[in-house]
Amino acid sequence: QVQLVESGGGLVQAGGSLRLSCAASGSIFSINAMGWYRQAPGKQRELVAGITSGGSTNYANSVKGRFTISSDNAKNTVYLQMNSLKSEDTAVYYCNAELEVSVYGSRRWYDYWGQGTQVTVSS
Repeated sequence: QVQLVESGGGLVQAGGSLRLSCAASGSIFSINAMGWYRQAPGKQRELVAGITSGGSTNYANSVKGRFTISSDNAKNTVYLQMNSLKSEDTAVYYCNAELEVSVYGSRRWYDYWGQGTQVTVSS
């Protein structure tokens, strides 16, 4: 059973920092990319940051210079360091991963999502 387990959300004051972690576990052969999305109440889910297995990164304009995505390939884990948090960063943050997994003895690529972790920034 492949799953993504997130941790690190919480309540923080504006200007503060949080670090999110997401660990992929199960019968995983390889990872193409991992990333973080967020969804605020009444809004669509949006990409926050992504990282490929080769280390290439991309960020939403709204978080550039404040958030940093990184990964530990040996641990199948992706991190999101969030600094200078603003009230508009308040949302549920979801981890996403493109994984090559074992399915009845065959290798298949699937897109997986974590359960989400709440980040609340108070002003």
